[in-house]
Amino acid sequence: MGLKDWPSAGFPGTAVNPETLLPEVVDEEACAEALAKSSDAGDKIFVLLARGLTAEAADVAADARLADPESIRLQVLDAEVLRASKSYDRAERVLRSILPAVAGTLNEPWVFQQLGKVHFSNGQFEAAAKNFAASLDLRVASGSDATAIYSATVSLKRALDLAERE
Repeated sequence: MGLKDWPSAGFPGTAVNPETLLPEVVDEEACAEALAKSSDAGDKIFVLLARGLTAEAADVAADARLADPESIRLQVLDAEVLRASKSYDRAERVLRSILPAVAGTLNEPWVFQQLGKVHFSNGQFEAAAKNFAASLDLRVASGSDATAIYSATVSLKRALDLAERE
């Protein structure tokens, strides 16, 4: 799968690596330009994670959560920082605690996708596939944009392929 086939990661200049299912900066110039225009701490956290700068992302996330402790996006990004730090159980607990608050909303498929990434990163490919399937089903049912559906599809296929090898 060539770079042009990588699913969008949702921020300019980033894409999801179809092997690792993690966001990466694939166009530094576009990413830096968009980040310079953004005042959203969540964008900065996301880009730091995509660049592999977990400690820096954790610092920005901690400050941002103090300013907005109820933000679902920041809670999910906290879980992403935990996943990147290999604190899989803690990341899963954070995401599972968010699920009741997002049930029936447009954020529900995103939280399931993130939960799948936690399981995937931890080598739990069957559990990851179940979460990616839930995300995909919810995205299709809610009429999500094609890029979100494609990302969930690629993630589900990758998790199923690896689950079969076990």
